[in-house]
Amino acid sequence: MIKIGCHLSSSGGYVAMGQTAVSIGANVFQFFTRNPRGGAAKPLDRADCRAFMEYAAGHGIGPILAHAPYTLNAASAEQRTRDFAESVFIDDLKRLEHTPGAMYNFHPGSHVGQGADKGIELISGLLLRVFAAAKPGHTTVLLETMAGKGSEVGRTFEEIRAIIDLVESRLPAAGRPPSLGVCLDTCHVWDGGYDIVNDLDGVVGEFDRIVGIDRLKAIHANDSMNVLGAHKDRHEKIGKGKIGLEAFGRIVNHPSLRDLPFYLETPCDLQGYKEEIALLKSLRR
Repeated sequence: MIKIGCHLSSSGGYVAMGQTAVSIGANVFQFFTRNPRGGAAKPLDRADCRAFMEYAAGHGIGPILAHAPYTLNAASAEQRTRDFAESVFIDDLKRLEHTPGAMYNFHPGSHVGQGADKGIELISGLLLRVFAAAKPGHTTVLLETMAGKGSEVGRTFEEIRAIIDLVESRLPAAGRPPSLGVCLDTCHVWDGGYDIVNDLDGVVGEFDRIVGIDRLKAIHANDSMNVLGAHKDRHEKIGKGKIGLEAFGRIVNHPSLRDLPFYLETPCDLQGYKEEIALLKSLRR
């Protein structure tokens, strides 16, 4: 059975998200940990967390994917911006300890003119400090593949691998996090120049060779408004963009991808997501 869902509002809490997911045919979902354009987070309702874990177990929901706010930039040239990113990251991981099995996805950051190598160094340094402070025991941290707009880090598989290598080479064996993985965004990799329409096997093989397919933990399923290699990152509804429905049929059935959870981030309301979830389910063979 395909694991599929979409991004949901967290305003009503965990149980409300779980109920919404079930109502639209989803068995996974993504949510922002806090205001995506700010830093504020509501107080954690531990009773809601416990109730959700029971609800999720009873309805086959999971893994859930928490998304860091867009304001988190681990590669910033400004110390105060990096300090903010670190404090948010640590707080989010500590909060997610109350929903074991969750994953935490973040955009690696933008080096803002410092160069990719400097950005990679700053991102890996922040992750090392975060893992030392938060000691995540139940949460998988995911680096998201990026489209390459502006000075984004993570636009290539090589940059993703470089971050992982720096982190893991500097962590003592006893202090290693349970998992540092990758979320592959279909719109982002397409916009970044990886031809998942005409050479999906080649792209998956390249990811495996450079990063390792075992690192791939989640898929952001998004069509793109842009042509291959545009480096613009504009999501489109499934089958309405340049990636197209036939390609998504291959993506959801690919032997290296089909068992991963798929999270929609397309420009849809709940009814639209319900229809897209049903559509992608119908493509499974």
